[in-house]
Amino acid sequence: MKRCMPAARKALAMAVMAGAVTGAGAWAGEEAARIPAIKLYSTPDHHAAFVRGTVPALHKIPSQQFWLSNSVEPWEQNTHPAPRRQYVVPLQGVLEFRVSDGSTFRLAPGTVLLAEDTQGEGHSWKIVSNDKEWVRAYIPMVSENDEFEADK
Repeated sequence: MKRCMPAARKALAMAVMAGAVTGAGAWAGEEAARIPAIKLYSTPDHHAAFVRGTVPALHKIPSQQFWLSNSVEPWEQNTHPAPRRQYVVPLQGVLEFRVSDGSTFRLAPGTVLLAEDTQGEGHSWKIVSNDKEWVRAYIPMVSENDEFEADK
């Protein structure tokens, strides 16, 4: 008799195959699922840099509050440090970020940004998609452990 795959497990498996989530799942004996992430951080000489990696899926990360935004404040339109350590979860729009050495990366829905470059000059960004607005969720970090794992 053919065994049916539970709906949640099937959805996660499909996301893994599509490349949106890495790993097979958080079930016994299997590697825990991970979601693509990019971490912005401050270097010892007060510049901004980034590293690619992942954060866990299906894992509760401590938080106390979050908010949604679809507007851009004037200070965000220039080079700036992150105002706090926070997760930024894009819901709409593709942005190109630039850090101190001129390196860039694109951030789109499906990838989480860990904004931890709170000291120094910070980063800048611009919208590069045809979307009229950038819609995102901000989730301030309440733990020193950001759950980020850098790519190898």
